Amino acid sequence: MYEVEQPTNAWGRLKAFVKECSRVLRITKKPSKEEFQTIAKVTALGTAAIGLVGFIVYMIVTLIR
Repeated sequence: MYEVEQPTNAWGRLKAFVKECSRVLRITKKPSKEEFQTIAKVTALGTAAIGLVGFIVYMIVTLIR
């Protein structure tokens, strides 16, 4: 990576932020249908796994009381 000098005033920080945002938007691309479906499946599985762990913990705490 390259080292960027950080501006000290608010206007300079805002300009640097906008420049960095525009750089990110230039290098991003729209995902294909297959990529989007894969991301959606992984996200759904992760959400379900976290919900299942939370439910199991809730049931254990309820049974202990």
